[in-house]
Amino acid sequence: MTMISQKDVEHIAELSDIGIVREELDEFTVQANKILDYFDILDLVEGGSGYVQERFNVLRDDIPVPSLSREDALKNAGATEDGFFKAPRVM
Repeated sequence: MTMISQKDVEHIAELSDIGIVREELDEFTVQANKILDYFDILDLVEGGSGYVQERFNVLRDDIPVPSLSREDALKNAGATEDGFFKAPRVM
């Protein structure tokens, strides 16, 4: 079982740019350790051959459908150039 210390939580918060005040540090440390406990439980589950995607196709087949004409797609564009959308220059 892996335990996360308050120092680890502070480091993770710093890397994630999340502001955690001292008063919240105990609570976040407890929550992080509970999450790791759940992962330890999941590691005990026998999963068979792997991910669900390996056993079942959960994605639909692609079905081609007619799309908009270029004129219809550009009809409400703020600006166009040479038959394409024109966006403001970003520096």
